Amino acid sequence: MFFSSSSSLCSLSSSLPSSCKLRRRFHLNAIHKPGDVILGGLFEVHYTSVFPERTFTSEPQEPSCQGFDPPGFRHAMTMAFAIDEINKNSNLLPNVTLGYSLYDNCATLAIGFCAALSLASGQEDQFLLQENCLGTPPVLGIVGDPFSTFTIAISNVLGLFKLPIVSYFATCSCLSDRRRFPSFFRMIPSDAFQVRAMIQILKHFGWTWAGLLVSDDDYGLHAAQSLQSDLAQSGGGCLAYSEILPWGDNPAEVKRIVEVMKKSTARVVIVFAHQIHMIQLMEEVVRQNVTDLQWIASEAWTLVDGLHTPSFMPYLRGTLGMAIRRGKIPGLQDFLLRINPDLNQNNSYENSMVKQFWEYIFQCRFAPLPAGWVEAGGALCTGQEDLKNVETEMLDVSNLGPEYNIYKAVYALAYALDDMLRCVPGRGPFSGHSCATLQTLQPWQLVYYLEKVNFTTPFGELVSFDENGDALPIYDIMNWLWLPDGRTKVQSVGVVKKLASKGKELTLDEDKIFWNFESKKPPRSVCSESCPPGTRMARKRRMPVCCFDCIPCSEGKISNETDSMECTNCPEDFWSSPRRDHCVPKKTEFLSYHEPLGVCLTTASLLGTFICAVVLGIFTYHRRTPMVRANNSELSFLLLVSLKLCFLCSLLFIGRPRLWTCQLRHAAFGISFVLCVSCILVKTMVVLAVFKASKPGGGAYLKWFGAVQQRGTVLLLTCIQAAICTAWLVSSSPVPHKNTQYHNDKIVYECLVGSTVGFGVLLGYIGLLAILSFLLAFLARNLPDNFNEAKLITFSMLIFCAVWVAFVPAYVNSPGKYADAVEVFAILASSFGLLVALFGPKCYIILLRPERNTKKAIMGGGTA
Repeated sequence: MFFSSSSSLCSLSSSLPSSCKLRRRFHLNAIHKPGDVILGGLFEVHYTSVFPERTFTSEPQEPSCQGFDPPGFRHAMTMAFAIDEINKNSNLLPNVTLGYSLYDNCATLAIGFCAALSLASGQEDQFLLQENCLGTPPVLGIVGDPFSTFTIAISNVLGLFKLPIVSYFATCSCLSDRRRFPSFFRMIPSDAFQVRAMIQILKHFGWTWAGLLVSDDDYGLHAAQSLQSDLAQSGGGCLAYSEILPWGDNPAEVKRIVEVMKKSTARVVIVFAHQIHMIQLMEEVVRQNVTDLQWIASEAWTLVDGLHTPSFMPYLRGTLGMAIRRGKIPGLQDFLLRINPDLNQNNSYENSMVKQFWEYIFQCRFAPLPAGWVEAGGALCTGQEDLKNVETEMLDVSNLGPEYNIYKAVYALAYALDDMLRCVPGRGPFSGHSCATLQTLQPWQLVYYLEKVNFTTPFGELVSFDENGDALPIYDIMNWLWLPDGRTKVQSVGVVKKLASKGKELTLDEDKIFWNFESKKPPRSVCSESCPPGTRMARKRRMPVCCFDCIPCSEGKISNETDSMECTNCPEDFWSSPRRDHCVPKKTEFLSYHEPLGVCLTTASLLGTFICAVVLGIFTYHRRTPMVRANNSELSFLLLVSLKLCFLCSLLFIGRPRLWTCQLRHAAFGISFVLCVSCILVKTMVVLAVFKASKPGGGAYLKWFGAVQQRGTVLLLTCIQAAICTAWLVSSSPVPHKNTQYHNDKIVYECLVGSTVGFGVLLGYIGLLAILSFLLAFLARNLPDNFNEAKLITFSMLIFCAVWVAFVPAYVNSPGKYADAVEVFAILASSFGLLVALFGPKCYIILLRPERNTKKAIMGGGTA
């Protein structure tokens, strides 16, 4: 489409080997001024065009440009002003006069492309060149085009000849490709930076769910691709929808797009489009009454006055938009006021754009008048009308955006040309250290100097280009206000600029921002609300990453930040809090002196110790009585001491386990009980020996059970247990252990037995002695009652064995502190059983039946 239209409208051919001739001259809206060096300009002075139907006539019909755009004309006049200012500057390009050729692209690709080719080839009917049709081009540089798509097409062709193009409004990031566009420069930041700036705004207000609307051209499509890519990489949000606004009249498609916006939960809408797209879109938005949207505008429509209508502003007020850096240009307004259609009447060119401006401003027509114009009451333009008597936006130079970029672009070309002309022969940058001259200048030579341009404008702004031909990126953040008197004010509320350091690029004055919502606050625009601490995000199936469910962290894991992707494990000695937002120290569990169970066991242990002490006192006080003397008083005293030790050793099982308590508790328990059972075993053996000795020929038995032998036997049996304990502690000593297997949220402090074999041998040895004592006592149970403790020993051993037989399965199946409690209970139960069974009847007789505590009673002589 593009190439066929362009080739039919403006085609070039070489008719002679020494000259080039235009096959036809294309009539464009233009303004020309002669000079030693000509600079070209491409501007949108009309915002639409009409092409006649194609015919088979010999001459194609010319398209007509419609819809005069005063800001576009002001853009063209700004270039004329800058050149006029440079010509008056004796320090810049002395002895060189700049001229210009400014063309109107009519917002149409074919016309803009032909205008660019006209600038590159000239408008002369025939001009002499070298034999190869090469030479200095009619213009040395072009300022424009404002549209990215137009600029891409123009740069693709003119870039082959390295003709420098400096755009003031083309933002497509694709134009930063230096291999594809080697001679392209621009004063406006690329869309890549604009997209980056928009993402920073989204992050600043926490908007993670937004819609995207783009125009169906290179400008919009590249912006959409860049935005989607950067959003994914930065994790700054997701797009709820991405729609392409159609060119031309397509109300059905626009209606569908607005319905998508209306149904979406996204409250933020980003739009990369042109004025014509926004007008079509807003008409449908008003028709469907789609409110409560926060619009974010690209630089293409942020400052467009055509959208500030009473019907649109209830929906568009509060809009945040990107705007190119604005500044004031002193002297521009006076220059604009001097515009006159007869200004260059002696020029060989026809300044058609000035006449069209004059007719638009004063609503008149120059001769020849259109048919019926006078009859309809139309006025004739005289050229003497005074611009000071009319109010027009074209004369408003308080805040200039594109104009400021045009001004800098002209100066960039001028400084590059000035640097080139100041080159000293023999020290030049080209082959053989040569310099370029105006007579032999090649476009690529000016590109070389343009790449190295570095100057400061009269307003203090540094101008230079990076390796991609882009100027320092900076945007103003604008906010739309609708004033009570019906006027619209677009005010600056911040700035975003690229910094060499990693500082804050975005600066916003939130107090100045007007929000078009009842709350007068920034809206919430998220697919899913943030996950609070204690939860993690779980992405919803077939939905963007910004749509998720909040899953509570499992036990033992936490998330202490908002929107955590994962829950982290707590350290070993910590557990998750009930809200799963921080780790707390795990509860510790052991048999404590402070808990009821520990208090009861401690009380029972101390009570048993006290009773043993009382019994020992009773026996000591009555040691000369027959009851005490007849029951082997020495072993009885030793047995009471051992029982006392048994009661006390149970205290080692209460309290937080330490290394020394773990090592001592089982050793003390084992030795104490062996001492106790050994005493009982020896007492049983003595009983049997006494009764054996009472029979004829039995006196030999007593010599084996004298006092020395009794002490020796008890000592030997006890030493064996001591040796077992020593071997156990040396080989595999019990150690304290923090057990987390019983409860995830608790640390159970316990003593590992170290060697199960050692613990088993210790218990087995006690059990062996107990069983042996039980068997001997059982055999002696039917002996005469005189001096016979066999029944008491039998009963006590029966209790002892029953307790410890029950202890083993209970101990194995009891976790943590309850295992210690079971062992303490077994110690106390068996100790109380022995104490009560062996010493209860004797204390009863000593204290309550003293009449039976006589030798006669004990010898069976009767009772009192």
